[in-house]
Order: sequence, then C-alpha cells, then structure tokens
Amino acid sequence: MKNKPLKIENTYFSKSKKSPTTKKAKKLLWLAYTALTFATLFMGIQLYVILFSLRFIENSTDNLPHNKVGLVLGTSKYLQGRTPNPFFANRMQAAADLYFSGKIDKIIVSGDNRTRYYNEPQTMKNELVKLGVPASDIIQDAAGLRTLDSVVRCYKVFGQSEFTVISQQFHNIRAIYIARYYGLSVVAYNAGSVSLANGSKTYFREIFARTKMLIDLHITNQAPTHLGKAIDIE
Repeated sequence: MKNKPLKIENTYFSKSKKSPTTKKAKKLLWLAYTALTFATLFMGIQLYVILFSLRFIENSTDNLPHNKVGLVLGTSKYLQGRTPNPFFANRMQAAADLYFSGKIDKIIVSGDNRTRYYNEPQTMKNELVKLGVPASDIIQDAAGLRTLDSVVRCYKVFGQSEFTVISQQFHNIRAIYIARYYGLSVVAYNAGSVSLANGSKTYFREIFARTKMLIDLHITNQAPTHLGKAIDIE
C-alpha cells in the first residue's frame, strides 16, 4: 500500500483574506475623503461669492454713489415671542440714513405679503414713516418673496438698472451677486450688524442660501415667482 504524499500548503504565497477591520478602515477613509472634498468645495463657493461681492458694498455713506432708488430687503419686525428683530430695526435706520443724506431719492421696501396678517412691505413703510421718511417716497413691493425676487423685480418691474441695496453685509453679498449676474450696476449699503448670539440662526442659514443662489442662477435659471406689469417710479 502506497502512502499518499503529504500536501503542504505554502501559506507565504497564498492570498490572504482582508480582515473586516481593514475593510472598515478603508470605508471610513473613503467617507472622510469624500466629506473633505465636499467641505472644500462648499467653502470655496462661499469664498468666491464673498470676494466677488465685497468690492460693491460700503459701510459708509461717504463712498456711496447717488442712486434714485434704494432697495430695502425685507424681514419680519418681530422674532418669535414678539421679540423685536434687530435686523429689521437696523435696516430701517440705514434706509432712513441714506435718504436723509441725499444718497437715494426713493425707497422700495420689498418683502413677503403672503397673507393679510403678514405684510413685510407695509410694516417697513410704517417704520420708515416713523423715522421721518415721507410716505410719498416709499414704494411697496409685496412680491419680494426672496432676495432673488426683490432684486430682479427692482429691475424688470420698477425699471431700475442702477440702485442701492440696503441690508446687513451677509445679505448684501448675495444680493449684489444676483444683481451683477443680471448685469446691473448695483451697490449695497450695510445696515448695522447683529451679534452672533442674536443672529446665529440667520447667519447659519445664509451659508446654504448662497449655495442655492448659485444653483438657481447657473443651473436651473430660476425666475422670480411674480413679475407683472411695469411700474414707473417718478
């Protein structure tokens, strides 16, 4: 009876199996790389929009050109719990300052009027009148549902290709980018800023709003919700 030869497996050259730990590590590495790529792209978008727009934004009335119209971007007068909204108060004061310094002749207050119980333009007008601006020099735009709508309507509905946007700097950056995309000679004046403690949610939302703006302009070609008939400003 012949003895069968022993079969010796060469474990040195055999293909080793990857351990579950190695697979998990590679997956985590891939996820980290993907997250870093998107984060870099996201921050690059923010930086691009900011650097593009800042050259058209002023903190002082001294350096602003005269424009017939100032466009005030809307916001609510009160926060939750009927707390006064500092963004609103500072924008109204900035608009009044520009008017009385002779940098603008008329003011368009553009905002949301989705129901009869919520009317940003009327509230802004009332506040400006309290600050001494004549009601006859204030025009309401009740279809300014968002920043893109307000800026484009100022051009296409109210016939202004040169005007001054009035809001806080973070908001002006986006408004200027939209206006310049449409080829408008628009500048912006910064209303008083609000502390991070009081405006953190607004500042955080703005980061994503800029990204959405680029998609609206460069990819989906988003138009204002409402345009309507042209309105002359004398």
